[in-house]
Amino acid sequence: MRITITKGEREDRIDALRGDGSKVSTTFPHKGPVPHDVTHYIVERELGFAHGFWGLVASGRHPEEIAGLAKAAGHASAKRAATPEPGIIPVLQAERAVECFEADLWSGATGDHEMLRGMLAAGCEQSLVPAFPVTDEAIGRIRSALGDFRDRWAGMKPGESFTLEWAVAQ
Repeated sequence: MRITITKGEREDRIDALRGDGSKVSTTFPHKGPVPHDVTHYIVERELGFAHGFWGLVASGRHPEEIAGLAKAAGHASAKRAATPEPGIIPVLQAERAVECFEADLWSGATGDHEMLRGMLAAGCEQSLVPAFPVTDEAIGRIRSALGDFRDRWAGMKPGESFTLEWAVAQ
C-alpha cells in the first residue's frame, strides 16, 4: 500500500492506495512533532504489527472507523474495562506502543529502554491485552526513525508531502 501524507496549515492529509487499487483519504489535526499516523507506521513496521492500524487500512478499513471498531470490540479504557475481542488485540497493542514512543519522543527520547518497556507493559495491562517483548535494537531503530522523520517534517512546508510503502507481511 502506498501512503502519502501531506502537511497542511492546521491539519494534515493521508491518501492511501491499497494493493487492490482502492483508495482512502482522511485528514487529521497536527499533534506533536511527528504525525500520529506516521508514528504508527514506524512502530508497526518495526515491530511487525501486520494487523495494527495500517494493516487494517491495507485490508480495507477506513482510518476513521478504526477507533470505533476498537470500542465496539471491547477496547478497555478507564470507563469501559472489558476484555477486548481477540481480533482487536493487535490494534490495541500497537496503539499502546505508539503512545509510549510518542511520549518518549516528546520528552527528548532520553529515557532508558527499561523505562519505555515498563510504560508499554503498564499500557497493555490497562487495556487488558498481553504485553510483548521489544528489543533494545528495535527501540533504537524506532527512536532513530522517529527522530529522522521529526527533522524532515519540521523542514516541510504546507502542501509538501512524502510517500511511505506499507508492506508488513500478513
